Amino acid sequence: MMDGLFLPLAAAGGAGGGIQMFFPMILIFGIFYFMLIRPQQRKEKQRKQMINDLKSGARVLFSGGIVGTVTNVKESFFVIRIADGVKIEVARGAVSRIIEKGDKIDADDTAPTSKT
Repeated sequence: MMDGLFLPLAAAGGAGGGIQMFFPMILIFGIFYFMLIRPQQRKEKQRKQMINDLKSGARVLFSGGIVGTVTNVKESFFVIRIADGVKIEVARGAVSRIIEKGDKIDADDTAPTSKT
């Protein structure tokens, strides 16, 4: 009969331990945010700015490995010259990087291929 009286007190005492139990998880999430999520967001913001600043005449590398020169900038696409007399439309999001004069393009610069 006495055991039933102490049950609410024991449950109330456990509430303080719950905060201490969640503190390491909150700390790990904070570290995860500042080490992985925030730098990725910053990198994506720089990439979007690079795409918005692209103008005709820029030489670019696309995620599919195509290298070409921007000839026309449209709202959602770029018109790219990849060879003499060959032009294609490519989505803005496919731009991987701008190639400056003297830059070398390695095999590692293209998008990874899946092995099936």
